[in-house]
Amino acid sequence: MHELIRDITLCILFAWMLGLSAHFFRQPLILAYLIAGFAIGPFGLGLVRSQDSISVISELGLIFMLFMIGLEIDLKKVVRAGSVILVAAGGQLIGGCLLGLAFFVGIGLSIGGGQFDAVYLTVACALSSTVIIVKVLYEKRELDTLPGRLTLGVLVLQDIFAILFLAVQPSLADLQVSVLLLSIGRVAVLVATALVLSRYVLPWLFHRIARTPELVLLGALAWCFLIGEIAERLHLSREMGSLVAGVSLSTFPYALDVTAKVTTLRDFFITLFFVAVGMTIPIPNGSVIMLALAIAAFTVVSRVATTFLPLYLMRQGLRASLLPALNLAQISEFSLVVIQTGIAAGHIRTETASAASFAFVLLAVLSTFVMVRSDPITRRAIRLLKALGLRDLDHRAADPEDEASHGAVRRIVILGFFRAASALISEIERQNEELLKQISVIDFNPNVYRTLVARGMHVIYGDISSADTLLHAGVGKAEIIILSVPDSLLKGATNERLVRHVRALNPNARIIATADLLADVATLYAAGANYVTVTRISDANELFSAIEAADNGLLDDKRAAFDARLAERREVLP
Repeated sequence: MHELIRDITLCILFAWMLGLSAHFFRQPLILAYLIAGFAIGPFGLGLVRSQDSISVISELGLIFMLFMIGLEIDLKKVVRAGSVILVAAGGQLIGGCLLGLAFFVGIGLSIGGGQFDAVYLTVACALSSTVIIVKVLYEKRELDTLPGRLTLGVLVLQDIFAILFLAVQPSLADLQVSVLLLSIGRVAVLVATALVLSRYVLPWLFHRIARTPELVLLGALAWCFLIGEIAERLHLSREMGSLVAGVSLSTFPYALDVTAKVTTLRDFFITLFFVAVGMTIPIPNGSVIMLALAIAAFTVVSRVATTFLPLYLMRQGLRASLLPALNLAQISEFSLVVIQTGIAAGHIRTETASAASFAFVLLAVLSTFVMVRSDPITRRAIRLLKALGLRDLDHRAADPEDEASHGAVRRIVILGFFRAASALISEIERQNEELLKQISVIDFNPNVYRTLVARGMHVIYGDISSADTLLHAGVGKAEIIILSVPDSLLKGATNERLVRHVRALNPNARIIATADLLADVATLYAAGANYVTVTRISDANELFSAIEAADNGLLDDKRAAFDARLAERREVLP
């Protein structure tokens, strides 16, 4: 016991020290934790040698990690997901698994006889890193963009695929129909038990302890370990049980509160898990390095092929098809979970697991670099793909039905289309619908393009940050030009740059721009804008009127009037 406490102390100290270095050099923390584990493990400095300690630390971290992954899988969102996300995720997973089996069997890895290296690597390479992707997209403010939503949708369905694999994983060595059905039956019993308890028992309990944070936290942990123990009794695994426990709570009324209270504890045990994984990584030899490079190369190539092609064939445009493919081009931390379960079951060689860990580290660094610079990379790739003959949504077909979206711009031009522009179109539709016939929209969101064209509006598919797009669209002939997308959401441009481009093309237009900061207002006027809006000022006016209504006892009336206005609106972007 004393040795275990000492080993955990070393894990936390080294994880913290290397985590600081990763933070300063803007590298994924998971990478730091793996290196920390390698440094103190039996293949590094040898500070931690006890295999029992490594096993206990790893299992505890794994249980908490899977519980939190389950909490973040919202099944309602999956059910509501559009066909585009479902088809894209299905294409990526099915295509990735078929290509993976062909590739890994082709390079000589085993697929039977008690060894399933090719199967585990196929599943590992089909999954992408939620931690890395969400962190980078959040920092870039791209989670709510179309490529961001597509990426997150695929990630959720990848996690569900991993759950299904973990359900059949214990039966891989004896994959008969009867054994497989028995495993599925056990999982069904586990899931049914968890769902029934979480629906009819837990709400009653948590409602009574909701004001006692300590009991909420303790209740969540008790639930995690209870379902894990039930899974163990059903001859499944505690890890599988913790995942089901999390999923069963994901639509729970108190799920957000539970997640917030467990997060700190989660981070502690996830750190221990990745440090423990690092302790199992030996010093690589030439064959392990070559296999790791092969795994990394296959992951990137297969991800681009299996993600880009389904999205492109569904007419999402080159940009919205390429960005999710770039975002997803790495191996998931969940993949390391899958690999660890394979090692525990004796299904996969240590050398193969080590190669997968090295490939994870390599892609974690490279994919972070690529995602941060995804916009310029995508622009270059689009030019190359067009040169190879692939058509984007801006291709001018001779179809008469497409004429509504082609041709020169009209009197009023909206450059870029996000929520402010969506609200503007709805307001114009409510107050002066005839004005819509005088408006052109230029944007590269395929959903915006199709929705506005279906409403009979004039839309040009294009990148507003490109001077060529503005020139060929005929912006030089417009009378009023509106820039409603804030700098924080613009890609490859700023409002100031756009105002200067537009003013150079059209000296006589009246330009209405948007400022994020008060300091930007003077800059935009100097660049050539005629009027600058600052959304925080209009928001402040609305909030002040709400305070006045509350003071006068009229807040319910104000809400009713606002609800009536909302009911009338047909926004393109909800």
